[in-house]
Amino acid sequence: MAQTPRETLLALTRGFNQLSNGRKIGLIAGVAGVIALVVVLLITAGRQEYKVLFANIAEKDGGAILSQLSQMNVPYRIAEGGGAILVPSEMVYKVRLQLAAQGLPKSGGVGFELMESQKFGVSQFVEQVNYQRALEGHLARTIQAMPEIEEARVHLAIPRPSVFVRESQKPSAAILVQLRPGRVLDPGQVAGVVHLVSSAIPELSPRQVTVVDQRGNLLSGAADETGVAGLDRKQLEYLHQVENSIVRRIESILKPITGPDNVRAQVAATLDFSEVEQTSESFKPNSDAKDQAIRSQQSTDNQSSTPQPPQGVPGALSNTPPGAAAAPLVAPQAGAQPPGTPLPMATTAQKDSTINFELDKTIRHTKGEVGAVKRLSVAVVVNHKKLVEDGKSKLQPFSDAEMAQITNLVREAMGYTKERGDTVNVVNAPFRVGVEEDDVPFWKDPANIPLAMEGGKWLVLLGLGLTFLLIVRAGVRDVVKLAQPPEPVTEGAGADGGGGSVVGEGEAGGEGGVGGEGGSPADATPETPREETEQERELRLMRAIAKENPRLAAQIIKNWVTGDG
Repeated sequence: MAQTPRETLLALTRGFNQLSNGRKIGLIAGVAGVIALVVVLLITAGRQEYKVLFANIAEKDGGAILSQLSQMNVPYRIAEGGGAILVPSEMVYKVRLQLAAQGLPKSGGVGFELMESQKFGVSQFVEQVNYQRALEGHLARTIQAMPEIEEARVHLAIPRPSVFVRESQKPSAAILVQLRPGRVLDPGQVAGVVHLVSSAIPELSPRQVTVVDQRGNLLSGAADETGVAGLDRKQLEYLHQVENSIVRRIESILKPITGPDNVRAQVAATLDFSEVEQTSESFKPNSDAKDQAIRSQQSTDNQSSTPQPPQGVPGALSNTPPGAAAAPLVAPQAGAQPPGTPLPMATTAQKDSTINFELDKTIRHTKGEVGAVKRLSVAVVVNHKKLVEDGKSKLQPFSDAEMAQITNLVREAMGYTKERGDTVNVVNAPFRVGVEEDDVPFWKDPANIPLAMEGGKWLVLLGLGLTFLLIVRAGVRDVVKLAQPPEPVTEGAGADGGGGSVVGEGEAGGEGGVGGEGGSPADATPETPREETEQERELRLMRAIAKENPRLAAQIIKNWVTGDG
């Protein structure tokens, strides 16, 4: 006979009351846990993910954007103390386009469209400021076209022109770039940004352009021109290339001996990047004349004869023509010439000789090698060699002779020069087998932490749900089992509690009743149910108690036998 809902509820209540206190607490906790998990899942599934629409905006623009979002019926949230506006993730780009069509936000970088709204009667200073703002905004938009840059801001310092050369100043520029997550700018891209801005401003030198990222790291300027120890980037790259080349040569020549991954080498090179130019001019000392080559020779020989002019004291006698010749009574004085004697002739001779010999001359122009190796320091660590004995491998250090051979190979591979001051240190030591420093475990990788947290959350919820369901299932099963009514006891049941079919006296079949030997199920006619007597009800309850709690029934029978009951 089917039970009514009220009877079913009463039966379940009676079964729950028959549970022990521990089972009751467990069932209640399980049901509460299942309800809590269902609520958490509903909240998590119904929660909408919000993303940033605009960040670092002015208060005036923030108020205009919120007003427009309210008119558009777009849900939003405010974060970071009003500095960021969040909207549902699936509506971010759509809302941005709609707000951009309305000119929001207005405080962002503006381009040359600012010059289109010039008012009549604006002063020259305001025109210059607007032109500079338009130029800064236009350059920022151009820089933002790079995929690595999310946002850029350009500040220009353009001095006023002056007619005095001494008072003239050069313009400068400062650029702040906000890089996208996980992106970096290589030196070539930074140089491109610098030259882009310097080319857009007249008389702006690339040295006067500074580029900084959102973390305050200097990307250009002195860091690009001069590096460690006064070396620029190209010189540092060349230094690293030289060191890595020597390391590869050392490891490649030792791998056949030690095996792969059994040798580590490090090289510290000192290079000379100074440029030296030397010009010398030397002359050899004069050698013997016979060995010298005559470059030019010039000889001059001059001879001339001229009459001697008259001599004596000029006067009347000197100018008087000579008279008739007469024999002098007195001998003439010595040195005196008789009148009429012709004048004597004066002869002069001059001889010059010039000989130019070739001179020995040596001119030497020397330019020093840029990037020459001044000194090398090499450190090599070699793992112990592996030996297999009786099927087991063990490590054994290299002998002194083998280490000497390895050291010689390292010196030859590196180009060892004692005069240069090179040093080599080769050590034989066992390597520690473990995780390399560069190999980050999966659980320590920052990129996997959010995924692990999300997966762990769902695993915990699933585990709690299964635990609560098992607890509830066991409790409900016990309640239902206790709520079921005891099986009815039929007439003629034996003392063991077994029941049989009710057989009347007037039934056909003789001794056999329903299901007996002389009858069949078709011959059995059902009897009208009769009301259960008080004795039968008590007997049924006693059988039910004996079946559910055998210990209690045994104790009752024991008391009956001993007479204590």
